[in-house]
Amino acid sequence: KTKKLVVTFETTTGAIKMETLCKEHNISGRLIPVPKQITAGCGMAWCTEPEKEKNLKEFMLKQKIIWEGIYTVLI
Repeated sequence: KTKKLVVTFETTTGAIKMETLCKEHNISGRLIPVPKQITAGCGMAWCTEPEKEKNLKEFMLKQKIIWEGIYTVLI
């Protein structure tokens, strides 16, 4: 298991928007099922490296991506 940053979304649309915009802007990460340690609305989450949290938050705010929660978990 490794430490990962996990961003959850209330809707599947939000998760897909995150994936699309991250690919367009070459931001590393991927969609995963929400880890069992976390409860989230849509069941999908964005997973990336924990050290990218600050930049990722700034990106999501700039792109108007609405997230439900941001967690650091071992997965």
